[in-house]
Amino acid sequence: MARKGKETLGPGERDELLAALKARFEGNMHRHGGLQWGKVQARLEGKPEELWSLGEMERSGGEPDVIGQDEKTGEYLFFDCSPESPKGRRSLCYDRQALDARKEHKPKGSAVETATAMGAVLLTEGDYRRLQELGEFDAKTSSWLQTPPDIRSLGGAIFGDYRFGAVFVYHNGAESYYAARGFRCALRV
Repeated sequence: MARKGKETLGPGERDELLAALKARFEGNMHRHGGLQWGKVQARLEGKPEELWSLGEMERSGGEPDVIGQDEKTGEYLFFDCSPESPKGRRSLCYDRQALDARKEHKPKGSAVETATAMGAVLLTEGDYRRLQELGEFDAKTSSWLQTPPDIRSLGGAIFGDYRFGAVFVYHNGAESYYAARGFRCALRV
């Protein structure tokens, strides 16, 4: 599922999404202390394709929010901040290779392909740990994470969750999928 390219939101969708993002931003200032919504919104309005990607993250239950700004590039960093792995992105294996390897009971798709189609990427392990510093996420679910090539070449993939007051990163076969495992996205704008 490659991204089709140049998708944008209509004016009504754009305004609705910006209102949702603003409300989330203002309701969670601990995630992005020192940043101002007006500057974030101005940047978003100049990046219609990235705004569309945020719309896809929102539509699938990710509740994207700003979690920081890259000091070198000025880009704002959005992560999915839904309390649990987004409902609209669960029951997926890790990537296309894993999907193709399944002979029966194939899931509806893969996490990597779905994120790519949304114009975003899966969180890395470092991203996931950073997210967990902002709250408790995935206390009942788990989320696929970008998997290092050496692990993936052996048929594995990694996922993270939060249990017993701690963040865990573990492995599974990349072709596995579970109703309680989805994925979280990161997007730079």
